[in-house]
Amino acid sequence: PLSVSGPAAGLIAIVVAGIDQVGSWEAFLVAVFLGGLLQIALGLFKAGAIAYFFPNSVIKGMLAAIGLILIRKQLPHAFGLDIEAIDEEFHLSNTIPVFREIMLEGHYEMGALIISLLSIGILILWDQTGLKKIVWLPGALVVVIGGVLLNLFFGNAMPAWELLGSQIDAAGNLIEPGHLVALPQSLVQNGISGFFQEITFPDWSALTNPNIYTIGLTIGLVATMETLLSVEAVDKLDPHKRQSPLNRELLAQGVANTLAGLLGALPITAVIVRSSANVNAGGQTRMAALIHGILLFLSVVTIASVLNLIPLASLAAILLLIGYKLAHPKLFKAMYREGMNRFLPFVITVVAVLVTDLLVGIAIGTAVGIFFTIKANFRSAIVVSTSEGSTLVKFQKNVSFLNKAILTQTLNDIPAGTHVIVDGTDVDFIDHDIQEILWEYQIRAKENDIKLDIVGVKPEDAHVPILN
Repeated sequence: PLSVSGPAAGLIAIVVAGIDQVGSWEAFLVAVFLGGLLQIALGLFKAGAIAYFFPNSVIKGMLAAIGLILIRKQLPHAFGLDIEAIDEEFHLSNTIPVFREIMLEGHYEMGALIISLLSIGILILWDQTGLKKIVWLPGALVVVIGGVLLNLFFGNAMPAWELLGSQIDAAGNLIEPGHLVALPQSLVQNGISGFFQEITFPDWSALTNPNIYTIGLTIGLVATMETLLSVEAVDKLDPHKRQSPLNRELLAQGVANTLAGLLGALPITAVIVRSSANVNAGGQTRMAALIHGILLFLSVVTIASVLNLIPLASLAAILLLIGYKLAHPKLFKAMYREGMNRFLPFVITVVAVLVTDLLVGIAIGTAVGIFFTIKANFRSAIVVSTSEGSTLVKFQKNVSFLNKAILTQTLNDIPAGTHVIVDGTDVDFIDHDIQEILWEYQIRAKENDIKLDIVGVKPEDAHVPILN
């Protein structure tokens, strides 16, 4: 209900590499179309259940990491920097140059700094007072309008503080990046006719290129994973704690990406940043995302020149606060209080996403989470109690080869002359590997003067018979 879709940073590398492999944007669109068809198939085959296999601690770690990424990426805009550190990649390699430019070399735009600080102040005031009850006038809109007016004031009264737009040559190439929103000149000059000029159709002759299918498969799978992860995360942000229909979401994303391929658009996914902004703005139903899309379309085809007056510092202030809420210190404290089994997968996911990318970070965090789950099962599957020369080894739940290590260690630690009872009456399944360990232990028990009773283990279940 609250998910908002759009082009995702995680797909940038795939798009750039894909265009390079197939030789043109029109050929690449065929791969986008095929990726959409794959998502439709995954939705029909109910593959959305994959999302339920990611631990909650990992999903929360992803949210916190994205919050930190937002802060890192928006700080340069808040200070009016135009250095190359402002990129679209999920990594920290360029963070140090940003802070060096700001803190050590004093490179910043006073106009951007004033606009961003005032914007943050307005947003905090809006959030902490009754002003947020004015549903028809969200604080973010006030910040954007205020930023435009303040920058126009700088242009007249304080020219040195005015923020300027990007400089683009006649061919449309960027000469110098600016500090204002920059929509294409075709939209600014021609409105809706300029929008239709941007539509590009796929080159179907690319179907003879084997690379098209590989790229389409990659787009479909990566977009699916990012969508499922984002939707799962947004469900946790939802104040009503609704469960999104994941298979229907995949169908919708697939339809969207097939249309994107047909009309010359970038591939899309559900995006956590846009969705978080939706939740933060008070979105309650699917209509919020639908109206969002309609307003975007109407805005870019009617008031593109006005949108190009918006300072990036105003938008940075909005996203900085969203990032802070996603990575709030209270979240780290709460996860720490839940124990290391939850905290370590959480913090490792945060670090992994920051230093790699979203999907790799999630994979690493999930692997760590699975490790702790298996470790917990090791401990809880077998319970040992000792009293007056007797040891009871009780299987609490189904035991498999994963429990071999702890069972072997438990049996080896039992001293000679002990009466040992192995009780498997409360479980439905005992792996053959476990039964073989018991069979071998019976032989050792006789040699070590250990009286061994095995209860609830049927001899016919083992590869080798349990001795009487």
